[in-house]
Amino acid sequence: MAADTLKSTTGAGGGAAAVRRLLLDNGALTALIVLVIAMSALSGDFLTTDNLLNVGVQAAVTAILAFGVTFVIVSAGIDLSVGSVAALSATVLAWSATSHGVPVVLAVVLAVATGVAAGLVNGFLIAYGKLPPFIATLAMLSVARGLSLVISEGSPIAFPDSVSHLGDTLGGWLPVPVLVMVVMGLIAAFVLGRTYIGRSMYAIGGNEEAARLSGLRVKKQKLAIYALSGVFAAAAGIVLASRLSSAQPQAADGYELDAIAAVVIGGASLAGGTGKASGTLIGALILAVLRNGLNLLSVSAFWQQVVIGVVIALAVLLDTVRRKAGATPVAAGTGGGKGRQAATYGLAAVVTVAVVGATSFLHNGSSSTANPKVGLALSTLNNPFFVQIQSGAKAEAKKLGVDLTVTDAQNDASQQANQLQNFTSSGYDAIVVNPVDSDAAGPAVRAADKAEIPVVAVDRGVNKATTDTLVASDNVAGGELAAKTVAEKLGGTGKIVILQGQAGTSAARERAEGFAKGLKAYPGIRVLAQQPADFDRTKGLDVMSNLLQAHPDVQGVIAANDEMALGAIKALGSKAGKSVQVVGFDGTPDGLTAVGNGTLYASVAQQPSELGRIAVDNALKALRGKKVAETVKVPVKVVTKENVAGFGG
Repeated sequence: MAADTLKSTTGAGGGAAAVRRLLLDNGALTALIVLVIAMSALSGDFLTTDNLLNVGVQAAVTAILAFGVTFVIVSAGIDLSVGSVAALSATVLAWSATSHGVPVVLAVVLAVATGVAAGLVNGFLIAYGKLPPFIATLAMLSVARGLSLVISEGSPIAFPDSVSHLGDTLGGWLPVPVLVMVVMGLIAAFVLGRTYIGRSMYAIGGNEEAARLSGLRVKKQKLAIYALSGVFAAAAGIVLASRLSSAQPQAADGYELDAIAAVVIGGASLAGGTGKASGTLIGALILAVLRNGLNLLSVSAFWQQVVIGVVIALAVLLDTVRRKAGATPVAAGTGGGKGRQAATYGLAAVVTVAVVGATSFLHNGSSSTANPKVGLALSTLNNPFFVQIQSGAKAEAKKLGVDLTVTDAQNDASQQANQLQNFTSSGYDAIVVNPVDSDAAGPAVRAADKAEIPVVAVDRGVNKATTDTLVASDNVAGGELAAKTVAEKLGGTGKIVILQGQAGTSAARERAEGFAKGLKAYPGIRVLAQQPADFDRTKGLDVMSNLLQAHPDVQGVIAANDEMALGAIKALGSKAGKSVQVVGFDGTPDGLTAVGNGTLYASVAQQPSELGRIAVDNALKALRGKKVAETVKVPVKVVTKENVAGFGG
């Protein structure tokens, strides 16, 4: 009787308990399904074929990096260098193949060898040098990024056409990056589950001392583990550069954090001993779905960072709850859980199909807005100049009845490529792009051209793609004006320093070119130093403070934007506007205030609000089939204390 009662009770609650156990054992997959359902319900553009392929492409680089990081985290290590190693490997490939005529196949081998070498150095410092993994890989992060900038001289290098096909599609619809991601994922799963080194990773992560005492050669295994991470980083760098048709020295900046987040979201523990490739892939897809969906929903770029951070925290919290509840995911390489895992993925597929049907019905026949939809892809909103472009664009959009969506690439060419792809797949009527890099924006703009979507470039042009018009000031001419202004203020003779913009950006290159051209006419002006301060006020302060130690007799400063100029003024203190003349660039509100106060002698103003206004106006004209000029030049103007009151910005 008691036995019968127990049996019936278990059976009655067995279904609910099984579902609960299934969800707990697959927290990341559950989160992905919930996200897909939510995004599908909120946006009718999410579950289109083009957009789902976009999600796959946008997850590819992070996933490939994360597969390599999985090896390290499973063995209780950390690798902060993978983003920089990816950039360095791609730079080596492009530099050797295009600048030195090395055969492409050999250049690819050199790129992979670069990743292996970086990984071996990490492994040696950790295993034999006894450095903590955090410190060793943090050092490599800086070294690899610096070498990438040294090799490329701070400028993007065109990628070989034969390798750039990795960023294309097969049959006109299947993206090659997705295929590479799948292949690398299968390799990672095989290494973790079917090889001696994979079993070694779990053993070292579970208990390194026990692994050593059992005869495992821990030091050599760590060398191999970090070398594998370097191989996957090199592969990710090649795929990323292929998408952008150029090797960017600043590419993949911060991607190491996304890679680590993907691994942890996928169920791995930073304490080591657990983790699998399928979980890492799901973690990367969660991040990609989040960014893609939030872009489609026109969520502010600033709030996107908040949301992603919260989701990462919740995912890890769910994993903690799962572990406390006694969920026991099957370790890679064991066979007991294959049937259950297959059932799990089958259930996920059924749920996904059901969601597709439901949301298709939900959004079927929904009328689109009567207003034209225009996407504005800005290089960054962490700079007053581009904030003013946004303000001018929004004001004009409101005036013309345009629905304007603004995205912030945070100076990441890859992220901007994703945002442009989202605009294209979501059926935007027109696109305005302010490229992070002119070459890197090319492939995404070509896709928009193919979809017959008008594209307007603002402030910077797009290379190897057709835009309806370019609305811009002349950065080179502005640089010449800045040089002329400071030289004439100093009477044609004096000592100056130059604060350069962010290495690798077209604006920094063009303005530096203008400075050099302008100073040629004034042989009495001596340039004491030229240092990058990345268009940032704080860095401008720090760099100028350092330069003053070496050159206390400086008489003039040319800064590639007002933010750096304002930082330099802070460093100069009472010297600014008196014994040292500072000239900035952009004509931002804070810059113009400093001009009025006399601390900033002049700013070469580009009228950014006007750039944004004209760009939206021309996008609407192009959309309606009206003729627009190939280039619309907004004149730059030197603003000094004498004319600042009448300058509108």
